[in-house]
Amino acid sequence: MQNSLKRVDAHLSSLGYCTRSEAKRFLTTNNVSVYNERIFDVTKKVHHSEIRVNGELLDAERLVILMNKPHGVVCSHSDSGVLIYSLLPPRWQRRNPKVSTIGRLDIDTTGAILLSDDGALNHKLTSPKSEVTKIYEVTLAQALRGDEAEIFASGELLLNGEKKPLLPAKMEVIGPIHVRVEICEGRYHQVKRMFASVGNRVTALHRASFGDFSVEDLKPSEFREISL
Repeated sequence: MQNSLKRVDAHLSSLGYCTRSEAKRFLTTNNVSVYNERIFDVTKKVHHSEIRVNGELLDAERLVILMNKPHGVVCSHSDSGVLIYSLLPPRWQRRNPKVSTIGRLDIDTTGAILLSDDGALNHKLTSPKSEVTKIYEVTLAQALRGDEAEIFASGELLLNGEKKPLLPAKMEVIGPIHVRVEICEGRYHQVKRMFASVGNRVTALHRASFGDFSVEDLKPSEFREISL
């Protein structure tokens, strides 16, 4: 529930400011106030919107982030390598529930990815029924042969190992080995497998947008909060 009524230590720990056991010390070393009156009682029940920490509003109860994922970063909480969550402020990394990516991008794929601690939103946007539009900028190993756009748009392309054809996808030619592809599904390695099915190989993949959100104005590793 947004702006819920609960103990001060519960608010602070769920948003990553401190753990429940650290809350008393946090209130002595930081100016935590309710309606401009400093408080020291961690058990006091208040609404999220009533609390200030050192004069600043608390972070949002529901966090949704758009990031321009850089190359070489892993969308996982546990795999080896540089994890995408390490790019977030430490406080956001400590939130409970955890911040998770909405879907994934491969380690060698860059671009638009959403992260949130809202499990219901994550489920909604990753459901096949959501049909969220994603636009990818693709670099290929070989020059286009000419019939790819027609095949992708047909709604009849069957990926290797699958029994259900892909929904129609749009392809715009930028150059002999550069294209822009728009899809509304999120199957495993979909764009790479689409080009493999027509005898080509993707050498670089960048997701320019996810739904209405573009990373055109974000440098690699940069992110911003968004509303959904």
